[in-house]
Amino acid sequence: MVSAAAVWEIAIKKAVGRLEAPDNLLEVITTSDFQTLEITASHALLAGGLPPHHSDPFDRMMIAQASAENLTLVSIDGRFPQYDVELLPLS
Repeated sequence: MVSAAAVWEIAIKKAVGRLEAPDNLLEVITTSDFQTLEITASHALLAGGLPPHHSDPFDRMMIAQASAENLTLVSIDGRFPQYDVELLPLS
């Protein structure tokens, strides 16, 4: 699954020139056998109530979604292990 928050963050970073991403990102996600995970009001409430270990709203949303949906989160961010979420760290 790919969080709508991740797609949103990628789009913003691409727009300001901080990240290269394909113009057809949603098609790439779909053809790579991933599904998108939409943001719900429940996810938003959970993200807002997380401990303040991380201030990035996109990352907080992905942490909340992983927790709520019982998903493993893939990240290189060193602050993610401070949350009660299954994590697959990248090195």
